[in-house]
Amino acid sequence: MLSVQSLFTEYASERGGAVKAAQNVSFEVPEGKLFTLLGPSGCGKTTTLRSIAGLEKPTAGEIAVGGRVVYSSGKGIFVAPNKRNFGMVFQSYAIWPHMNVFQNVAFPLEVRKLPRKEIRDRVMRVLGAVALDHLVDRDATKLSGGQQQRLALARALVMEPQLLLLDEPLSNLDAKLRDRMRTELKRLQREFSLTTVYVTHDQSEALALSHEIAVMNEGRVVQIGTPRQIYEQPANQFVADFVGSTNFIGGTVTALDDGHGRCVVSSAIGELKAHAGEGIVKDGAVTVSVRPEDIELSEAPPTPADGENICRGTVNAKDFLGDYLDFSVKVGDVVLLAKAHPSLRTPTGDPIYLRMKADKCVAIPGSRSQ
Repeated sequence: MLSVQSLFTEYASERGGAVKAAQNVSFEVPEGKLFTLLGPSGCGKTTTLRSIAGLEKPTAGEIAVGGRVVYSSGKGIFVAPNKRNFGMVFQSYAIWPHMNVFQNVAFPLEVRKLPRKEIRDRVMRVLGAVALDHLVDRDATKLSGGQQQRLALARALVMEPQLLLLDEPLSNLDAKLRDRMRTELKRLQREFSLTTVYVTHDQSEALALSHEIAVMNEGRVVQIGTPRQIYEQPANQFVADFVGSTNFIGGTVTALDDGHGRCVVSSAIGELKAHAGEGIVKDGAVTVSVRPEDIELSEAPPTPADGENICRGTVNAKDFLGDYLDFSVKVGDVVLLAKAHPSLRTPTGDPIYLRMKADKCVAIPGSRSQ
């Protein structure tokens, strides 16, 4: 449905020169899927979204939707935003304060001069979908934050857009409402089978909503994959560090097992077997990434049957967080974070054993300092 190829977008800097907002950005979004651009502030994700919408004019590249080219530097094509038939929801919602709920949603259809009955039918259908049909006469300014967010979404949906663009639409909501609206947004996207591009810096949001994620850093896409691939097999240290919390263990590759996609790493906590990411070579410096929830803790000494990647440490600190405990365990000079069930009551300062499954340890090229 959406194809973005070799997109470059730059701005003139106030200090002279150019700000490179998007650099060689390429991705494709299948019809009916939700694709997320994830990354820290200033990484180029919103610029990319605005370029797709036509609100920014890129310096190079091509954007096509449903086979129709809406921007191409090579062919000299730039379709105006109002001619693209895309729906967009902004971070600020951009609700018209002088209109009530019905008028806000109906306005885009009135501009198109659709018949009055069709306007009412379409407006009531989308207001029903976002559970605002009982508030048609309420002033937009008298809605709660969550209701305003749903109103902005309804206004985008009523256009029956070919593509829905969402720019951090939940960031102004409090934590509990954000979680609830995330579930609602996921339901609507699936129900309407909307091809959607979603921008966020919130990793939890991206993991929960997306069919596929593009992680961006410094204007470039550094990895594209499913939420599980991004989380469990990060392509580099930036992705591993940005998406969730992780432990980094430096080391050197001593052996490769190409048949199983594994490698053996000599590290500061002993020999580790790990999944070998791209670019792993024998004798090369690597960083092993392992998530806290993938470190199993035990007070009992291991047996040979317990498997590989086992080491002994000392409980450095622990925090009770209700449904789990956060453990800080020191192994030699390395401090590792682990999550455990509250039933594990090992006191601070006592020995404890750690076990890390090889397929949950990911070797990434380069030392941690890089």
